Amino acid sequence: AFLLSLLDNSIKTQDDVSQALALPTLSSIPRFQVKERTSSPVASALPLSPVSESFRTLRTNLRYAGIGKPLKTLLITSAEPGAGKTTTASNLGVVCAQAGLKVILVDADLRRPGLHRPFFLKSVPGLTDLLVNDAEDVQQCLLDTETPGLRLVSCGKIPFNPAELLGSQRMRELLTELGDLADLVIVDTPPALMVTDAAVLAPAADGVLLVISAAKTRRDEARQALERIRQVG
Repeated sequence: AFLLSLLDNSIKTQDDVSQALALPTLSSIPRFQVKERTSSPVASALPLSPVSESFRTLRTNLRYAGIGKPLKTLLITSAEPGAGKTTTASNLGVVCAQAGLKVILVDADLRRPGLHRPFFLKSVPGLTDLLVNDAEDVQQCLLDTETPGLRLVSCGKIPFNPAELLGSQRMRELLTELGDLADLVIVDTPPALMVTDAAVLAPAADGVLLVISAAKTRRDEARQALERIRQVG
């Protein structure tokens, strides 16, 4: 047991985050079960649960984290798949809208999109249609959710060149347009270590939220993901 503990390189606690990354933990989200992958965000289905409260803690801490520079556009990523970044994005969007903010969720995971599923919305038209000018007006791709004040721009058609689209000037212009329509724009991106998409898009955001799965995300993976984000400023 001692040997297994010694060889375990995963991040388990907030202290591990501080030691490995020298970053604060904005919230610790308890694990929770969902019956289906397409289940509604827990923050809307069970607003009084401890899980929902932990997302409200995240909302509060993000607000104070952006005192020096207003957090208008927030990019969410993780080191590896399955860490919970899309779950975090959808629930954070819900609790921010419940607090009276106008929120737009953007599914910028152009490889394995899934942000539309918790809200039972269609995936097309969406972001890629706006980027390649198949959709001329952003209003065409803004989908209302059941939570007042929360809207979604889904992925759209899956392209063959995701990184190029996300790194384009049109993508930056689109984030500016969405920012004019909302108090907060939350962008869900692919894992930072798998592809370059998150790093390409990070400079266009006001902040990046790195989601870590306790006892799963390894310290070296988290450090590499952080370094990729920092290298692009």
